[in-house]
Amino acid sequence: MRGVVGEIDVHNMKEEEEMKIILNRYKVVAVVGCSRDPRKPAHYVPKYMQSRGYKIVPINPKAQEILGEKAYPRLTSIPDPFAKMIEVVNVFRPSEEASEIVKQAVDLKVRFGKMRGVWLQKGIVSKEAADVARKYGLMIVMDRCMMDEHKKMWE
Repeated sequence: MRGVVGEIDVHNMKEEEEMKIILNRYKVVAVVGCSRDPRKPAHYVPKYMQSRGYKIVPINPKAQEILGEKAYPRLTSIPDPFAKMIEVVNVFRPSEEASEIVKQAVDLKVRFGKMRGVWLQKGIVSKEAADVARKYGLMIVMDRCMMDEHKKMWE
């Protein structure tokens, strides 16, 4: 049913609830825009999440490996055995790119059924991306840092 993830109606949920569900239930995260530079949030945020038990799949067209994990140039280039495990896409790319990234996340959901949500990091907002995500039953969080929100919940 469109707009429903499991038993959760994402159309009527507040972002706070979506954040809690994503952080509590889903542990395999593709990080689009993951960086090799340890000074950048696109590196230290996924590193923090990895240290808390999350499986990170780095997406960066200029890297072979990040955080000890094989990096892929884009979501669509992840081999099926790994792509089918992805539950959340965490985005460190400009807002203008968000809707295209969400469309790729939707493709993963359609192909494998496990994709549950998209997280747009601090400073990234896209109404179009949110509309596409919700149309296909994905939860979406915008303009929030996954690491900061995790710390608020657990530390």
